Amino acid sequence: MEKGQFEFEVNEEANGKRLDKFLAGRLKEDYSRSFLQKLVSEGRVLVNGSTIKPHHKLRQGDKIDVNVPAAVPSLILPEDIPLDIIYEDEDLLIVNKPSGMVVHPAPSNYSGTLVNALLYHCKGLSSIGGVLKPGIVHRLDKGTSGLLVVAKKDSSHVKLAGQFKAKTITRRYIALVKGVVQLDNGIIELPIGRSTSDRKRMAVNFSKSKAAITRYKVLERFKNSTLLEIAPGTGRTHQIRVHMSYIGHILIGDEKYGYKGDFKRPALHAKTLGFIHPSTGKYMEFTSDLPEDMKGLIERLKGL
Repeated sequence: MEKGQFEFEVNEEANGKRLDKFLAGRLKEDYSRSFLQKLVSEGRVLVNGSTIKPHHKLRQGDKIDVNVPAAVPSLILPEDIPLDIIYEDEDLLIVNKPSGMVVHPAPSNYSGTLVNALLYHCKGLSSIGGVLKPGIVHRLDKGTSGLLVVAKKDSSHVKLAGQFKAKTITRRYIALVKGVVQLDNGIIELPIGRSTSDRKRMAVNFSKSKAAITRYKVLERFKNSTLLEIAPGTGRTHQIRVHMSYIGHILIGDEKYGYKGDFKRPALHAKTLGFIHPSTGKYMEFTSDLPEDMKGLIERLKGL
């Protein structure tokens, strides 16, 4: 997190506006709205020299002082773990994550993650995700391989996260599923929430759930399975895995959602990732090759 001091005076146009919305409008290039609300709650934002609540209504002539503290040193240790970095600049980097690697530390798992490797490789990462998720704008499941964008600066993180929220990010996955998918193209639009029978799983759920959209296209059909290109329209936890399982085409290797066989991870690869660069404003798109285990699986399925 970049330390900073900011001063503003409320003009006629901003008279009556909520403090948090005012700050979001002035500092949206550098910090998220939730982060700014946290600063207000912590007493790091003063209006006319006094602490105030985030929803406080401003008046013309009010003077606002914002104190952004320096980042708290990360408790996560850097580790010399090889990374497949396919692009890097001052704002971000694109990593091709292998299957089996956890993206960020969590209780009982503080080492061997992508974040540990990034801390060793990078001098600086964005702090918006907190000490456990520096630089992490989005994530892939442990068993999923493929492309991730990582933010080095808070300002870059905010802009990238905004694109994910606005659903303007290009994301295409390659998946192998059980059964022969009949339609060449399809859209699955079903809400996803926590499973009522197993809290560690997600499920199509019509209460306490969030809208989810998954588009798929058949690339090749085999005797008892199908190769798909999948484009998620939303980013729910386990979304592709849950939607494909629900329509009767579980991902090969996805034991959590019922697969039984000798392929030991979900056959899912994040192949394509595209976005507007946070500094240049230009569209960038990256692709990655299928990992060897999925290439081998395809060859075996072709031979059946």
